[in-house]
Amino acid sequence: MKIIDWTFYLVADSAFRRGRDFLRALEEAAEGGATVVQIRGKNIGAGELFTLASAAVSLLEPHGIPVIVNDRADIARACGAGGVHLGRDDLPIEAARKILGSGAVIGLSVNTIDEAREAERLGADYIGLGPVYATTTKDTPLPVLGPEGVARVKAAVGIPIVAIGGLNAENVAAIMKAGADGAAVVSSVWGAPDVLASARKLRAALRSV
Repeated sequence: MKIIDWTFYLVADSAFRRGRDFLRALEEAAEGGATVVQIRGKNIGAGELFTLASAAVSLLEPHGIPVIVNDRADIARACGAGGVHLGRDDLPIEAARKILGSGAVIGLSVNTIDEAREAERLGADYIGLGPVYATTTKDTPLPVLGPEGVARVKAAVGIPIVAIGGLNAENVAAIMKAGADGAAVVSSVWGAPDVLASARKLRAALRSV
């Protein structure tokens, strides 16, 4: 697996396009400082997700920005993406590894220390830890973790931690200081009226740590 800068992890969710051109918004996010982009399309079909992910790979990976596909290891392989991000109820890590091979990145969403340790044991390359704060982009009954929860999980595992859930330019510094390797954002950048300006603002907050 190649070395990845997890700092600014953008989740480009098809549900938050706000009528914008998808690729133009990705260009703005990249210009604004995104270091990793996940393509998420829970409200669209496999064909459309493949089209979006393929276009993202062509656009971003030549500039050194890895593209990760949410949920679908088959689509990640088909479009040449850098890897897949799995939820707790998705394909098992070992099955995704068979599809993608040893060089791909596989992430897993977790909420507890035990889940994080299990993800590491099963071979996850990173974990998506959350929700850190309350979020409106995903309906979840899971408890929020706050910076203290991030610090506890960071001390328990050796793989990178990407914090997610309610993060924005105002609160991201506390999460990074607690030990997160990266901050994953959806609404505060991708769902913002101005993607470029919002991305630059978040990048500045991340650089201030």
